[in-house]
Amino acid sequence: MPSKPNFVYIFCDDLGWGDVSCLNPESKIQTPNIDRLAATGMNFTDAHAGSAVCTPSRYTLLTGRYCWRTALKHGVGGGYSPPLIKPDRLTVAKMLQQAGYRTACIGKWHVGFNWQLKDEFKGEKMPRLLARDESRFDTMVDFSKPIKNGPVDVGFDYYFGISASLDMSPYVFIENDRATEIPTETVPKGTTPEARAREGIGAKGWKHENVLPTLRDKSIDFIRREAAAGNPFFLYLPVNGPHTPVVPNAEFIGKSGAGIYGDFVLEIDDVVGRIVAALEDAGVRENTVVIFSSDNGPETLTAAYREAYGHYSAWKFRGMKRDNWEGGHRVPFLVSWPAAVPAGSTCECFVELVDFMATAADIVGATLPGNAAEDSRSILRWLKGDYTAKCRRFAIHHSCDGKWAIRRGKYKLLLHGGSGGNAYDCPENNDPVQLYDLEADPFETTNIYTSHPEIVAQLHSLCLDSIQQGRSTAGPPQQNDCRGEWTQLVELVNLAAGGKPKA
Repeated sequence: MPSKPNFVYIFCDDLGWGDVSCLNPESKIQTPNIDRLAATGMNFTDAHAGSAVCTPSRYTLLTGRYCWRTALKHGVGGGYSPPLIKPDRLTVAKMLQQAGYRTACIGKWHVGFNWQLKDEFKGEKMPRLLARDESRFDTMVDFSKPIKNGPVDVGFDYYFGISASLDMSPYVFIENDRATEIPTETVPKGTTPEARAREGIGAKGWKHENVLPTLRDKSIDFIRREAAAGNPFFLYLPVNGPHTPVVPNAEFIGKSGAGIYGDFVLEIDDVVGRIVAALEDAGVRENTVVIFSSDNGPETLTAAYREAYGHYSAWKFRGMKRDNWEGGHRVPFLVSWPAAVPAGSTCECFVELVDFMATAADIVGATLPGNAAEDSRSILRWLKGDYTAKCRRFAIHHSCDGKWAIRRGKYKLLLHGGSGGNAYDCPENNDPVQLYDLEADPFETTNIYTSHPEIVAQLHSLCLDSIQQGRSTAGPPQQNDCRGEWTQLVELVNLAAGGKPKA
C-alpha cells in the first residue's frame, strides 16, 4: 500500500443521495465530475452520516465519536455557539498532524468557536449550544479580537471559512483565528425558501454567492502550495451548499433544467472537477484519497422539486434532513484513490462517515488511543475490495429531535414514533417503536415491530449498552459528556421499547 497518501474530503451541506446522477438513474440533475470520481474509485451505496443534521454530523466526522455523547443532544449550533470539540479531544486532523501532515479546513465550520465580547459587554453570557435568534450578538462581539478554540486549536494548521451555515450571521470570512474584516453592514433576510437566511451583520459588500468560489480557490491554492513543497496533506473542504441560501453563480443559472437548486448542485459538481484537476496538475492525484459525501439528507424545500421537475433529492428513501428514516442520513459516499482503490467498484456494505478517522489512522499506520474515536471502525479492507471483511456490525443514528435509531445488519429499529425530526402525518406517529427489514423493505413502508419482539429487544439492549459504555467499538469504557443528563435519556429509550430501567 502506498505510504502517506494525501487526503481531500469534500463535504457537502444538505446534498441528497438522489442528487448524484451515478447513484440516482432518474436524477434530473447530471453531476459528471462527481460521477467521474465514482468511476475512478469506490461508490458506497449504503453510507450514513453521523446525524440527520449538520453540527452533530461534523463533530462525528472530525472526532470519530457520536455527537450525542457531548452536551449537544439535539438540534444544531449557531454562528456564535461555543465549541463542541474539547481541546484535549483527538481529531482526525490532529492525528494526521502528528503523523507529519499539513492540515487545512477550508469551508463551513459549524462546530463552534469562542468569540470574544466587547469590553462593555463583559459578563454577558454567550449563546448556548443550540442555534437561536442570535442577532443581539452581532453588536456584542469584538470582531477585532482572536477567536479561540476553533479549527486551528484542534489540529488544523490553516483555516479559512465561515463560522456556521450560510444562513446564519456573522456573514464574514474567518482566516485562522480572526475575522478577515470587521463586519459593518446588515445582510437582509431571505424572502423565498431557496433564499432563506437570517438577517444579520456582514462584511462590506458581502454576497452569499461569492462564498463557494472563494472556498474553491483557497482550496486549490492550498493543494498547489503543499504539493510543491512535497508535504503530505489533509484538506477538509466542507462546502456551503446546496444548503440555503441556494445561490448559484450566473454561469450556472438555468443550466441544470431542475431549477435553482439543481443549478447550485451543478456548481458544486464543478468545484469537485476543479479540485481533482488541481491534484492532477500538481502531480499528486495518484496517491490522494479523495472523498466526497454530505452531512445529512436533503432539505424539505426539495420536495417541491418532485412536482415541478420530477426530481427526487432523497430518491425513493423515506424522509429528509432531520429524520431518522433513511432519507435523513443515507448520503452519497465516494472514495477515489487510484493507487489503492479499485476503479469503478461498488460497495454495498453498511458504512458510516464516523469511520473516516479509524480508516485514516489505519492507512497512515497511526495507533488511536482508547479515549479517542470511540465509534469509528476502519473500512480499509473494504476499500481494497475485500467485502467479506467484518468492518461495521451496527451503528446508531440520531435525529434532529434527539431520538435514537439503531441498525444492525438488515434490521433497523427506531426507538420512537414518527420520523424523529420533521412533522409528517403518518400511522407510525402513534407507534412506540418502528422496526424495518431494509433488505425486504429499503424504503421503510411496513413497521414489523409487533411480529419480531426478539429483534426489538436485542437492538434495544445493544443501543443501551453503546450509550452506557461511552463507545460502540471495542476498548475501555469511556464517559459521555454531561453525565447527569444520561439517566433521563436512558429512561426514555427504555420506555420507548417497553423495557425496564437497566441497572
